Amino acid sequence: MPESQNRLGRIEEEYRKELSQIISYELKNPNVTGLISVTKVKVSNDLKYARVYVSILNSKNIKETLAGLKKSSGFIRSELARKVNLRNTPEIIFELDDSIEYGTKIDAILKEIMPKKDK
Repeated sequence: MPESQNRLGRIEEEYRKELSQIISYELKNPNVTGLISVTKVKVSNDLKYARVYVSILNSKNIKETLAGLKKSSGFIRSELARKVNLRNTPEIIFELDDSIEYGTKIDAILKEIMPKKDK
């Protein structure tokens, strides 16, 4: 069991790296705007599905960007198949990961309530 978990972990990390490259440099969808980071990839045990968690910053419209990613998932999947040589390439399901945005908000709140220190 640990061996298969280890393999899944390696596949997930490889997918995360490749998907980041594909989304950043090869995707030409005008609806996909802003800085998109692939934060995590979770692959199902049968390798048929991959949940791809993305963080979207500075986007004109986050909903539109997520919809654009979903619309482009066929292209993204075929690029992934070219780059990662596995028998099956999973169906890609995009999920919004707002933990970075949440962390930024918390930082801003902390800066507001922390007393300013004299230099």
